[in-house]
Amino acid sequence: MVVDTSAVMPEARIEGRRVLDGLHADLGAALARRLGRPVQMLALPRKRIAQALQSGEADLVCDYQSAWLPGPFAWSRAFIPDQTVLVTAAATPAPAGLAAVAGQPVGTVLGYAYPEVAAALGSGLVRDDAPDAVANLRKLELGRVPHVVTGRRLLDYQRRVGSFKLALHPPLVVAEVLGQCGLSPRSGVTLKALNAAIQGMVAEGELGRILGKYR
Repeated sequence: MVVDTSAVMPEARIEGRRVLDGLHADLGAALARRLGRPVQMLALPRKRIAQALQSGEADLVCDYQSAWLPGPFAWSRAFIPDQTVLVTAAATPAPAGLAAVAGQPVGTVLGYAYPEVAAALGSGLVRDDAPDAVANLRKLELGRVPHVVTGRRLLDYQRRVGSFKLALHPPLVVAEVLGQCGLSPRSGVTLKALNAAIQGMVAEGELGRILGKYR
């Protein structure tokens, strides 16, 4: 199971190419147990994930969406909830809506797609890329950008553990997201088996318990 090297907690704690903790590690362990297989977690740069899946170097990537990763992959049912939010410091006037930030720098993560933001702002989207989501929030704290786009789960976690303390306006919800798992065409795991494992996780409350660890 591959994880993007730019992932940060609560998504993943990564050292080198090893995934040591976080949501991805927990999902991988749960799915592997239900599929009756061992699991190896592997951190790869975002640009290498599609290649690894196509070649069979990796079986699976999770908490993605098919729109983010074009390729000959089979996609599971959507099951991992999150929100994409626009975050503005309390010291900055609150935008009335997403359209209000057109032409202003918006903190983003290098290589990440923000289809809803791009569709709403078009050429008015002025990206200011950071290497990962924590660095993105740090730019907001330092006043280098007036707004950032991030995930609600990550934002709430970083605030809960005290890593991000900046006073904010209520986050503006840009999109409701349901993450999927993408399956390599060379994997020995079938999409039917993967979806059955996911259904078991959801129905038996295991997914809720995993997500609850990081709230």
